[in-house]
Amino acid sequence: MSFIQKIVNPTSIENKQLKLELKNLLNFTPKKINYYKKAFTHRSVQMIDKNGIPINYERLEFLGDSILGSVIAAYLFKKVPTGSEGYLTQMRSKVVSREHLNKLGKDLNLIRFVKSNIDEFNIGENIHGNIFEALIGAIYLDKGYNFCQKFIHSNVIVPYVDIKKMEGKITSYKGVIIEWCQKQKKKYKFETYEDSGNEPIKHFSVKIMIDGVQIAKGRATSKKKAEEQASKRVYYTFQNEISIG
Repeated sequence: MSFIQKIVNPTSIENKQLKLELKNLLNFTPKKINYYKKAFTHRSVQMIDKNGIPINYERLEFLGDSILGSVIAAYLFKKVPTGSEGYLTQMRSKVVSREHLNKLGKDLNLIRFVKSNIDEFNIGENIHGNIFEALIGAIYLDKGYNFCQKFIHSNVIVPYVDIKKMEGKITSYKGVIIEWCQKQKKKYKFETYEDSGNEPIKHFSVKIMIDGVQIAKGRATSKKKAEEQASKRVYYTFQNEISIG
């Protein structure tokens, strides 16, 4: 697994090396390096501390998600004084969407720091966003809320958040289709079933029915992806009738 850097048998030299790499990447020097080492540890390593508590990024991911959401919410509240609760909620969801967070993680190439026992091709696309959130959690614990807020502003809001562009961005085609059907009093149904055929990896197929008529199908390696694929096809079928904001 060439994409994974081993962070084992912590030594002074290894810690200094990780600090240096993070300083070059993040433009600040971490104080408590163990927070960052934990942020880059996948649960598959099955590490535990002296109290038997698992050492991995999942708790930091939870914390980082909350910190990120609060900073983005405060920014939008001030930036768009006329925005309704629904509008602000929708915009925050777009900024912290899994797709967007995955891009942030990829752009920083955080995967190179991750310690994992899972093959690169099976670790999953969302690892990029997960470890970005874990990194935010580590920064918060290491440097405090104000520093973390400034980091998010400089590294997320300034380079990535363009409110005008994001207003028309769709993060969930399924959500758009359901909302449109509800507004138009249309009956909709998602029919999902396994469709692996002779392939070794499990696949799912989805049919979307609107008012009893099949409009589109989707097929992917997860139910969610298949639903999104089919919903996207429905969206483009009725694009002239569907408005988003």
